[in-house]
Amino acid sequence: MKRIITLCSALFVLLSLSSCKEEWLKPRPLSFFAPENVYVDKAGFESLLITMRKDLKNENTGPINFLINEFAASDLAVASVQLDFYKLTPNTDRYYKYLAMFTSAYASIKNANVLISRIDDIQWSNPGERNAILSEALWHRAYWYYRLVNSYGDVPFIGEELTGAKLDFATHSRWAILKKIQTDLEFSIQHLPVKASPGVISKGAGDHLLSKVYLANLEFDKAIEASTRVINGPYALMKSRFGVSAGDTKRDLIWDLHRPKNFNLATNTETILAIVDRFEAPPGARSAGLYTMRHYNSAWWNTVVLDSQGKQGMVASGPMYDSLGRGNGNVRLDAFYQYSLWNYKNTNWRNTPDLRRSNSNWVDLNEILYNNPASVDYGKPVRIANLATPADTFYTLYAMPHYIMFVPQDDAKALPMGGNGDWYVFRLAETYLIRAEAQYWKGNLAAAAEDLNVVRERAKALPVTAGEVTLDFIFDERARELFAEEPRHSELVRVSYILAKQNKSGYSLDNFSQKNYYYDRVRKLNNFYDRKVQYIGNTADIAPFHVLWPIPSSVITANTLGVINQNKGYDGAERNVPPLETIE
Repeated sequence: MKRIITLCSALFVLLSLSSCKEEWLKPRPLSFFAPENVYVDKAGFESLLITMRKDLKNENTGPINFLINEFAASDLAVASVQLDFYKLTPNTDRYYKYLAMFTSAYASIKNANVLISRIDDIQWSNPGERNAILSEALWHRAYWYYRLVNSYGDVPFIGEELTGAKLDFATHSRWAILKKIQTDLEFSIQHLPVKASPGVISKGAGDHLLSKVYLANLEFDKAIEASTRVINGPYALMKSRFGVSAGDTKRDLIWDLHRPKNFNLATNTETILAIVDRFEAPPGARSAGLYTMRHYNSAWWNTVVLDSQGKQGMVASGPMYDSLGRGNGNVRLDAFYQYSLWNYKNTNWRNTPDLRRSNSNWVDLNEILYNNPASVDYGKPVRIANLATPADTFYTLYAMPHYIMFVPQDDAKALPMGGNGDWYVFRLAETYLIRAEAQYWKGNLAAAAEDLNVVRERAKALPVTAGEVTLDFIFDERARELFAEEPRHSELVRVSYILAKQNKSGYSLDNFSQKNYYYDRVRKLNNFYDRKVQYIGNTADIAPFHVLWPIPSSVITANTLGVINQNKGYDGAERNVPPLETIE
């Protein structure tokens, strides 16, 4: 007790001595990099834009990144370490980052809000510079809100810098947020540069994102106008060999298009926006790598791949190790993406003229060879029948789109997971597919077929007719063209809401968590759920309410003076209140 009294007395004396000095009451920044010291000129605001661009890079890079969420929860693959989506709860997402993406998106939104809120704290000698910087910040905020509303549905909208504690957040409707970011992007495209350095947001990137937002808002004419501006802009589909492998006669244009070192070349007129991630950059400016070979490729090298004598047929070295990498099947490709997606008219995956499924661009099972020199089957094609259990086959052996996944390691000491490299965020081929979808919703099937065929012709795929254009075919084409590139789950959710809003095909907003296009397409095409595949304690399962991912419970419980809604189907949704429908 005596010690407590002494400490309290000392504290009282300290406060008494300090009370006569007004400066004691003024807050002192703990760091030279406090906002009031940084955002005092153009360079300070530009430094914050660099942080936002890094946030965009982090979505596509690293051992477990947000992009793999999109494909592991889709019609094209499964989350091999979390096959059972009932195990995705508001409190746990295990190996994948379904919960972490929510908080990370808001961290990037916070950075954008700091810039937006402080943009007029200084005097700008050039209003054009002010508007360009503001417009890029608005773009980044719109990008993350677009991802949030198409992953989690209704979420809180935060539109300004928070300078104090706030415990009364409320959920805004997805539609209110889409309306707000549409307005922001309509401002941004007026001030973004027509041409920009790699990784910097251009007018084309603005219109590309805006065309997606227009689609989400069912403003199809405006989506056509915005995407047409991009198509008519300083971009063009690549149609001839280029870049680092242009002289390799064993390769083709599709291979060139997917070499990360080619993404930001000036000669690549197809790139609208690509992240910049180079091994030669300082450690703080580069990621841990793209990890494409680790995430999407099979674990072909694993010791459970047995030869005809039941002995180890593979080793993690030698032939194939550098080219296929140390795959782990985190995004386990399904039979639909590997095979039936490529069926068209009288062609299939074996004889399709489509370069995106050509023998030179894919590695099929007959091309995975036993590489253990001690094996009796060394150099022979692997045989699934030799594996001990079906689970071993599940993650160790499947066909792989080598042209997308192959990213060599610049660091000779690193394991071949998929090294540093640039990566597409927006590419002109997708713009054509966006416009094709908008034309579809308008009922202009001939125009939709024309845009689809621009992309298909470049890949040497057979042309589609107007009568064959369906929503499913458009999303099939997106799968063929944009695998490991688009946010697949988000785009399927977006179109699910469009159908529900229009009350088409038996869908409606009232029963969205019980019946939606996303779930129906996944269950129709992804046969892992039919087969109830089991792996490391998980049985493949998914329900209609998994169309949306859960809001982290930590976010909801910390909001003690307000209500943040939980998505239906997850624990806590019974406490929901109507979301706010307007944003001031």
